[in-house]
Amino acid sequence: MNALPLSSTLLSNETLASLPEAIARPTYDRSSLTPGIVHIGLGNFHRAHQSWYLHRLMQQGEALDWAILGAGVRPYDAAMRERLIAQDCLTTLIELSPDTTSAEVVGSMIDYLPIEEGNGALIAAMARPEIRIVAMTVTEGGYYQDPIAGGFDAAHADIQYDIANPAAPRTGFGAIVAALGQRRAAGHGPFTVQSCDNLQGNGDITRQTVLGLARAIDADLAAWIEGEVTFPNSMVDCIVPATGPAEIARAAELGVADQAPVTHEPYRQWVIEDKFCAGRPNWDEVGATFTDAVHSYETMKIRILNAGHQVIANAGELLSCVTISDCMEDAEVSALFSKVETEEIAPYVHAVPEFTPAAYVELIASRFSNPAIRDTTRRVAFDGSSRHTGFLLPILRDALAAGGSVEGLALVEALWCRMCAGTREDGSVIEPNDPKWDALCVAALAAKETPQSWLAQESFYGPLAQDPRFAEAFGRWLTQIWAEGTRATLKAYTAA
Repeated sequence: MNALPLSSTLLSNETLASLPEAIARPTYDRSSLTPGIVHIGLGNFHRAHQSWYLHRLMQQGEALDWAILGAGVRPYDAAMRERLIAQDCLTTLIELSPDTTSAEVVGSMIDYLPIEEGNGALIAAMARPEIRIVAMTVTEGGYYQDPIAGGFDAAHADIQYDIANPAAPRTGFGAIVAALGQRRAAGHGPFTVQSCDNLQGNGDITRQTVLGLARAIDADLAAWIEGEVTFPNSMVDCIVPATGPAEIARAAELGVADQAPVTHEPYRQWVIEDKFCAGRPNWDEVGATFTDAVHSYETMKIRILNAGHQVIANAGELLSCVTISDCMEDAEVSALFSKVETEEIAPYVHAVPEFTPAAYVELIASRFSNPAIRDTTRRVAFDGSSRHTGFLLPILRDALAAGGSVEGLALVEALWCRMCAGTREDGSVIEPNDPKWDALCVAALAAKETPQSWLAQESFYGPLAQDPRFAEAFGRWLTQIWAEGTRATLKAYTAA
């Protein structure tokens, strides 16, 4: 535990009334809340986003039977559970604008299920009839998609384990299938499975994974799930940095001793397909948008914001920019962002009622530039093997199919390759930052002499490696990066 100032108040139900007056807190009686949602993956994003929307409804006296039971399926989730249970599952949200700071304690989660092998407690909770939504935030790479063929990866070791051990599965998806099986047998009806991750068609992908696993375990159950369970697509958006000692200290300075506070920007968006088989909270009353046009919103956000993060993160890492706002303050990195977004990403994005692609690019540039948000370049660059394949390469394919320029996108891939060589321009070492880091380093170092060695990673690039427009541009930019350095290469690109 971290040492905290004596003047800060330990966060708990009993101390809510003792918090400094400036900190907003639940006005509802938390002891009267009953659960309606199980959420798997209690990271910072969930607590700053979905949990907050529900909290705002509760502040209006609504949705008191929709409280959240937190859950996790990995051993490392136990540490978060311990911290949150110790403070009655309360979280301090700290909103950071460029000029102001405000704080609010959110109380919509009422318990955190035990983390245990076989996920018995999680299955039992989801099987309870009052649970009507099972939501998840498990990262883009957590949906067991085949990296080469696409679709459900039935051969993955975790999935094979769940098929062999359906009553005591290893994954959250195995637990969902087991719980749905119990509900069907008991006549309790289905629940909605709601993905809250940054995936194009996140509901469709979730459905594919759940049904793929269910079919391998019990065909009759799979048919029931297919007919009864709903998987709404959604788009989620809020920049939420990781929590470390500085964030804990910031909460303490505000007067609250919180071991798991969350900082976030002053912007949220949640666009949801209204497909809930067992009911839902009225999130639209507190700012969420229900629409059948989720795809257009998520395409705009994933391509301009999420892909935009990847456009600048690798260049920023190579140039020792510590945060995303540092990247945007760097003239060359900022110019890279502007040109790639305007010329090679925005043309493949459709407008939504609130924004044109150009206006959304301006909004994202402003959000990325917020110096109060200490969102590290390293965090954003993490797991490029999932984020480049999910966010950037679909745009590259569209640009090639349309005969558009791919110079900037090829440069971004070359920057990723150069970063995976493991050193910055100043010679400092880049610590492993990807689940596939070792293999990426081998390919990146080989590509210094033979650029095609990087593109030969079939699980990422597939047929793209054989496209002469992309392969030539990639090789040319990578050669220039190694010969002249990152900054000179960025200048060459943005001056063209």
